[in-house]
Amino acid sequence: MKVESLVKIIGADFYTGVPDSQLKALCNYLMSEYGIDPKHHVIAANEGNCTALAAGYHLATGKYPVVYMQNSGEGNIINPVASLLNDKVYAIPVIFIVGWRGEPGIHDEPQHIYQGEVTIKLLEDMGIESFVIGKETTDEEVSAAMEKFNEILKTGKDVAFVIRKGALTDAPKVEYRNDNTMIREEIIQHIVKASGEDPIISTTGKASRELFETRVANGQSHKYDFLTVGSMGHSSSIALGVAINKPGQRIWCVDGDGAVLMHMGSMAVLGANKPENLIHVVINNGAHETVGGMPTVASQIDLVAIAKACGYPNAVSVDSFEDLDKELEAAKGRNELSLIEVKCSIGAREDLGRPTTTALENKQNFMEYLKEL
Repeated sequence: MKVESLVKIIGADFYTGVPDSQLKALCNYLMSEYGIDPKHHVIAANEGNCTALAAGYHLATGKYPVVYMQNSGEGNIINPVASLLNDKVYAIPVIFIVGWRGEPGIHDEPQHIYQGEVTIKLLEDMGIESFVIGKETTDEEVSAAMEKFNEILKTGKDVAFVIRKGALTDAPKVEYRNDNTMIREEIIQHIVKASGEDPIISTTGKASRELFETRVANGQSHKYDFLTVGSMGHSSSIALGVAINKPGQRIWCVDGDGAVLMHMGSMAVLGANKPENLIHVVINNGAHETVGGMPTVASQIDLVAIAKACGYPNAVSVDSFEDLDKELEAAKGRNELSLIEVKCSIGAREDLGRPTTTALENKQNFMEYLKEL
């Protein structure tokens, strides 16, 4: 169905969410219609954040907010749904729009397989009635579902539209860009050169895909890298767990701005523990690029100041390869927790591939390599 039709049928005037490639049509529509406007559309740090923001909107207006997300975000909403929205607590009605990655029978990436299997069940377990929209779903069917949903919402319960692949069409074209010149794949190539045979934990999305392809291009083994293909926002915590238990080995974390924002509390834990052998590189393009390029707030905040406030002994920002190489070498030489923010452009190769090893193979090869260190 046309994305504009869905928006009109729902009839809400406030949307908040975390962008998803399956919901790109909706995200582009909202960006075209509202941009980032706190009265109508907010891209939040994580899905639980969105849910709480939506609750505040309802408390202030009495109207029904919409929270959009990939189904991977269901884990982040469980607590606020169960302990804030639920009709046994505050009975705050919210309309969720959930992109169904990993739907059974539809080929998808390994991190989406199990999440896809439990998507509907998790909604049921949270007491959220759902309606699935596919390519063949008509406007009339969605209108009928919304009429039913309105009766449910009146009781203080929550509802969800679950969106199958390709179900939403006719999105407006939106160009996402910034003024940075450094290309992420080249940034990763410089990190790989500087890191030598040190282990790297990389964040979800295109960064891990580009790291994998960099190893292929260099004729190197993939054993050095743990590719965090899911669990957005948790790569630095994984790296901390490795660094604490391999104190004599330098560990690198290649992170992204959207991931850092999603679970920024991990920076406070890193800063408090100060692992001397960890180098945290945050590639910041101010965008959720892997799922379409929608903006994050990372271009408006000072990550270096945040890192220093969290207790990182060293934190710098660079926007050129000359400065990047200089700071990579400095971080290697000082044996202290270091953060390097790298200002990055938006964009990737059209022919960028995906890892050809399975997640289990990646884990096993990485663990075998760590045993050698």
